[in-house]
This record gives sequence, C-alpha cells and structure tokens, in this order.
Amino acid sequence: MKTTLFIIGVIWLFLWEILRVYFIMPFPGSQQMNSVHWAYWIGRNILWLRLIGLVLVCYPIVYFFIQKQLLPKILAAVLGIAYIVVFYLFNYQYEADKMFYQPKHQLFANSADDSTNTRQLVIGVVINQEAKAYPLQMIGYHHQIVDTIGNTPVIITYCTVCRTGRVYSSFVNGKNESFRLVGMDHFNAMFEDATTKSWWGQATGEVIAGALQGHKLKELPSNQLTLAAWLRQYPNSFILQPDPSFKKQYADLNGYDKGTVKSSLEKRDSGSWHPKSWVVGVVQNGTAKAYDWNTFVHQQIINDICNNQPVVLVLEEDTASFHVFNRILNGHVFHFQKNVNNTFMDSITHSVWNMDGECIEGSEKGSKLQPVQAYQEFWHSWKTFHPGTGRYEE
Repeated sequence: MKTTLFIIGVIWLFLWEILRVYFIMPFPGSQQMNSVHWAYWIGRNILWLRLIGLVLVCYPIVYFFIQKQLLPKILAAVLGIAYIVVFYLFNYQYEADKMFYQPKHQLFANSADDSTNTRQLVIGVVINQEAKAYPLQMIGYHHQIVDTIGNTPVIITYCTVCRTGRVYSSFVNGKNESFRLVGMDHFNAMFEDATTKSWWGQATGEVIAGALQGHKLKELPSNQLTLAAWLRQYPNSFILQPDPSFKKQYADLNGYDKGTVKSSLEKRDSGSWHPKSWVVGVVQNGTAKAYDWNTFVHQQIINDICNNQPVVLVLEEDTASFHVFNRILNGHVFHFQKNVNNTFMDSITHSVWNMDGECIEGSEKGSKLQPVQAYQEFWHSWKTFHPGTGRYEE
C-alpha cells in the first residue's frame, strides 16, 4: 500500500510539471492539440497540485527510511533527485521566457550610422510621422520589442515558427500593459500580461485563456520589406541595432529571411500550399484570402477581388518586398500591370505608379492608392488562425 501510494505520488508530481510546459511548447504532438486551456489551468493551480503530490509521497518516504531495507531508500532518493531535475528543466530551462530574452540594450541608429545589410527584411512602422524599422533577425529571436513610436507605446511582435509579424498598441483597458513570452498555441507565440495573467495569441492579438478572454489588442499598420525598400520611402527612419549580448542568438537565424535557416520549425518549404510554404495573407471586411508566394513571384503583380474589395498585390524587383493596395480610386476600379524600373501601370489612364502606391507620371500624377494591411507567413499559420480562408488560384 505504501509503495503504491509512493508511486502514485511520484507520477502525480512528474505529470503536472511536465504537462504544464509540454502543452504550450513545441514538443512532439503538443501543438496539434487544443491544449492551451489545460496548460493555463495547470499553471494557475500548480502550487496546490505540487502540494498534493508531496503529501502523497511524504508518508511512504518516512516509512522507507525508518526501515532496514536499503532498496526502498535508494529508490526514493533516485526518484527524488529525478524530480528535482525535472522541476529545474521545466521551470528554468524549457519555459519560453527562459529561452528567449528581451534586449538588454535597445539601440537605434539613423540610416547614416546604421550598418545593417539593406537587403535584410524588416518590419517597418510609422506613427505620428516617426518611422522605425525592426530587422526580422532580431525581433525573431526576442519575439517582442517594447518601444514607443511617435509618443505611442507599442509592442513589435514576431513568431519565427509562424513567420508572423504583428504590431500592437500595448494599452489594455486604459493601462500601458507589459507582457512576457509564455509559450505557443498551434506553433504561434503567446504572451502573458502582467496584470491579469491572461494569455494573448501573437498572430491575432486575442486573449486565448484567462480573465480577459474576448479582449483583443489594437493592431497598428506595419510593412514587411527589405531595409532598402523601407528607407527609400522613409529615409529618416531609425533602425533597431543588434544587442551585443545576443550575437549568437541572432546568428542562429542567419538565412531566416530567405527561408534557408537550419531549424525545421522555421525553414521554408519551397513548394506551394504545404504547411511551411509562404503565402501573403489579406483580410477584407472579415474575410481572409491567401496568395501563394511562388505564384506571386511568377506574376509579380496580382489583380484580384477579396470579399468584393478590389485589391492589387505588387512585388518589388528585389523579389522580397511586397505591397497590397486597394484598386478603387476616385470611384473607378483600376487594373494594373508590371512596368519597368520598379513601377507598375494602370490600364485605364496608362499612368505610372511607384511601389509606394504613388502615381508619378500620367493623368493621375499626385494620386495615391490606399494601402491594405497584408502579411507574409507560413501557410499552416494563416489557415489555422483564419479558418475558412480563401485561396487565390491562377
């Protein structure tokens, strides 16, 4: 009876320590399950769950050590050491915020002082006429950068396993909130707010579990493109600089921009419509649509309709920077075609437009197309967080 009680107690202790982290980290099978609410419940109740386990094992351990038999004592000692190891690993090694840290030194430079390769991809943001660029290689490791742009507190977020870049206001219920990386949901990063300990999905900005379930962060416009393309439009932009403390971590993401990084979780599948294939995602009036990256590179410009909204996707000559615009201008629906020198032309007035959506030549000169928020990400992520998404077919 005492041995049975001891075994049940040991299994109990091991089980909750492991499952609390297993459910929200990329262990085999964990991210295919809807396990976030289980993990959240365990995390909120872990102290009394541990207490129950300790109560179950304490009496048998005392009994074992007052007996003369050596084997039970050895077994209890070995399992006790094993629990300490498991406790350390799943509380100080495998937790997300123990693996990915925030910058210790958040430094910015203007284009004249910056040494970043201008072919690198960045997330660009403009608020109140202040522009900043955040290289994917840096925010990909940190997962979030807490910053202020144009006197507006923001969090620049990125999940390399989903290839999702999102920028949010950090205000929650009128308070400037702080967040920590807590784990993953279906391979997408999750953050926990400091006030209510609710869990927020990175790709959607929505609360997945916790007291604030149903709340959603306010998303702010952003662009993913090369630094060169960003500086062409915003030459006075500030660029996030590498934190010397994380030189190795940044180096581990070499090749991420092109999808050639070594990690199987982050490496691109060069085929189309596979889980790790790249897509461009667009949402119009609550309806989502995905555009295969290979098709996009082949066509370079795509005229389409998303939920009755005419849109155009244009790819720059660097085949990395892209833009999506509304095709309606002055009550007319324009149709565009690729032109020379990184420009495109409309078929109605034959005016010439640059990659910033500005007409630079022709009867529409001075006009500007309305940008549409769009994202480049892995197909598995887009279809998971946009169920029922449409697919563009040539």
